[in-house]
Amino acid sequence: MALTDVSVLLVEDDSVFRQLLADFLIQQGAVVFEACDGDEGVSEFQSHTVDVVIADLSMPRLGGLGMLKQILKINPAIPSIVISGNNVMADVVEALRYGASDYLVKPVADLKIIEQAIEQAISPANTDLGAIDFSDSHAVINSAANMSQDLSYQELADNFTLLEHNAEAAKSVQQQLFPASNVSYPTAQIHYSLCKNSDVSAYFIDSTMVGDNHLIMYMAHFHPEDNRAAFGCVLLRSFVNQKLKLFRNGLSTTLVEPFSMLSYLNDRMVNSGLNLYVDIVYVAVELTHYRAAIGQAGGGLRCYLRNGTGLAPLAISESLQLGTVEWNKPSMQFRTLMPNEKICIASNISHHRNRLMNNQFDGLFYDEELPAGGFIELEFV
Repeated sequence: MALTDVSVLLVEDDSVFRQLLADFLIQQGAVVFEACDGDEGVSEFQSHTVDVVIADLSMPRLGGLGMLKQILKINPAIPSIVISGNNVMADVVEALRYGASDYLVKPVADLKIIEQAIEQAISPANTDLGAIDFSDSHAVINSAANMSQDLSYQELADNFTLLEHNAEAAKSVQQQLFPASNVSYPTAQIHYSLCKNSDVSAYFIDSTMVGDNHLIMYMAHFHPEDNRAAFGCVLLRSFVNQKLKLFRNGLSTTLVEPFSMLSYLNDRMVNSGLNLYVDIVYVAVELTHYRAAIGQAGGGLRCYLRNGTGLAPLAISESLQLGTVEWNKPSMQFRTLMPNEKICIASNISHHRNRLMNNQFDGLFYDEELPAGGFIELEFV
């Protein structure tokens, strides 16, 4: 049987669905431990050795996302699959960021889908972009979370072409990657506003905590400015997620080192063979002493310090865009931030800087009358 001796922790508050799924998994040869909420799930995770966790995101007491954060601290190497009953993509994307390998949407029409998801989760080498249906935006997000380091040019190019010519899929995929306009972390908040004047934004922002002491954020501008930018967002997010998982497993500190991270991203973009080029500003902040390391590649984006008197641009010289074969190294700047200072990245357009100064944080929005671009701001709390 396909799941012989695979140990599964099943965390689900719907007792009927939990029993149905547990019976199915046992029939496939799995050993199943059950829990009815996140608190019980954490307890079961600590009590048993498991190969994979399956968790509903929406549960009373401690939900699936809160549970994932706790078990990540216990053993970050165990893959997880989340099940969403309300299809709130912000929760799903957050779960993927916290290490979930895959997600499924209720109702699950065929339990074989869950069996296949388990097989993929415990055998990451089996996941590649060659199997993605880019008309299914859920599949793109799933595969982005698991993307292999050894993707072939042909696998990338085939699916890149599909997304390039499918505007609706590109729009859907990209919208699911953007967070809410305000993201709260334990000691900081991220606010942003990005205007797009076509279906797909050529600009992308992202941020995440890295361990307990670091926070990273970045803003990217893709060229060409067409549907392919959506694929660029998927690539960029997945490459960052790979390094995040390595950091959590104690295997790499690249994610909090902008020089190393941008060098890595350039290698990945060049090796993709897709002729995507990226302007990017990448910031890593050590939160204990408010030390910021800022790396920049390309032009068109600027990094600023903001205080009560206005915006002060940091003197960072331009370098070649990511994705360029001749690329050498990023431009770097290091700062110790004052508690009342905010650090911002913005497109080099006065209209967006004015909106930033007026605290117009609207998330991703569409306005064909405004120039494309925007800004992201980190504020300490």
